[in-house]
Amino acid sequence: MTSHINTSADIDYLCLQKINALHQQEIDEAVQRVLHGGWYLQGQENRAFEQHYAAYIGTSHCVTCANGLDALTLILRAYMEMGVMKEGDEVIVPANTYIASILAITDNKLVPVLVEPNAHTLQIDDSLLERAITERTRAVMIVHLYGRMAYTPRIAQICKRYGLKLIEDNAQAHGLAADHSGDAASGCCPRTGSLGDAAGHSFYPGKNLGALGDAGAVTTSDGPLAGVIRALANYGSKQKYVFRYAGRNSRMDEIQAAVLNVKLRYLDQENEQRRRVAAYYINNVCNERMVLPDMEFWKQSVFHIFPVMCSERDLLQQYLEERGVHTMIHYPIAPHKQQCYSQFNHLQLPITERIHASELSIPCNQVLTDAEVERIAALLRDFTC
Repeated sequence: MTSHINTSADIDYLCLQKINALHQQEIDEAVQRVLHGGWYLQGQENRAFEQHYAAYIGTSHCVTCANGLDALTLILRAYMEMGVMKEGDEVIVPANTYIASILAITDNKLVPVLVEPNAHTLQIDDSLLERAITERTRAVMIVHLYGRMAYTPRIAQICKRYGLKLIEDNAQAHGLAADHSGDAASGCCPRTGSLGDAAGHSFYPGKNLGALGDAGAVTTSDGPLAGVIRALANYGSKQKYVFRYAGRNSRMDEIQAAVLNVKLRYLDQENEQRRRVAAYYINNVCNERMVLPDMEFWKQSVFHIFPVMCSERDLLQQYLEERGVHTMIHYPIAPHKQQCYSQFNHLQLPITERIHASELSIPCNQVLTDAEVERIAALLRDFTC
C-alpha cells in the first residue's frame, strides 16, 4: 500500500449524534414529557411502546426489559419455569454469533450446541441442524446476524418435527420482513421477531432501532409465556409483594420507551436507506481481495452491519483508517475461543473461525451522504497490499 495523507473529513463508522438529530425535536418533546410527567418506570410510555412494537412486529405480546441479553435470558428462564426445559437441556445456536446469545443459554444452566453458519448467508446452516439434535435438545435459537434473515422454512419444519422451541435473537434485525424484498412497510409480511415461539430484541443505542441507553424487549404470541416473562422481569412478581418466582429486576425506563416510540415511526424508512447504501457498495465494488455480501443471498436484510470479508483484514482496516474511514470488527474472537468458554476451546469450527478472522464492518447507515458512500466504495475498489 502507498502512503496517503487524508485531506477529507473523517467518516464515522456510526455517528449517533447525527442519527438522533434526524428526530431531535420529537425526541426532545418525548423526554420533556416524561421528565415533567413525574412517572419514570412501568408507566404509560412503556405500555404505549409495548402496544406499538407488538403491532409492528406482528405478535400478540411485547414485554419490555432492561436489555437484549436479559430478553433472551428471560425467555429461556420462563420456559424452565413452565417445565418446557430443565438444567442440562440443550439449545442449538449458531457458532458465529455475538456472545450474548450463548450467555443467555449458559446463564440458565442450559447447554449451547454450536452449529456452523452457511458461508454465503453467514447465518446458521439449516442443513446441519438435524445432526446436532439429541434427546436433550429443547430449542433452536436463530440469530439474524448483521441484520440478515436467519429464519428458513426448513428450520421451522425441523423444529415442528422434533417438538423444539424456535427462539429468535432479533438484536440486529429490527423491521426485517420475511419476504424477498425485505420491505414490510405495507404491513402484509411478517417480520423477524414474530417467526418463532419468542424473540429477544436489543435497543442498544447503535441498533437500527436504538434507545439513548440500554433497553430490550421480548415479543411472542404465547400469552402464558409472556405472563411468566413479565413476572420474572419484575422480581418474580405478578402481584405486588407476592413472589411466585425468584426473578430479577429488568425494566425499560420511561425515557427509553418514549424515545423508541418516536424512532419506531421512522424505522422502515431508515432501513430502506441502509439498503440503498448496501446496494451501492455491492454494485460498485469489485476487488478480488475481498468478498462483499452477494445480493442474491442478502435480499432479506436491513444491513445493521455491512460485513466485508478480507484475508488481509487488519491491513484493510489500517488502509481505510489512514484515509479517514472508521470501521469496526464484528467480532474478532469467536465465542468458542473465548476464555470464559474454555470448555469449547478445543472445538474446530473452520467456517466460524474464518469469518471472525476476516470480517470488517464498514459504515452503512441512514446518515451517510452520497459523497461519503461513493468515497468508501472507491477506496475499497482501490485497495491493494
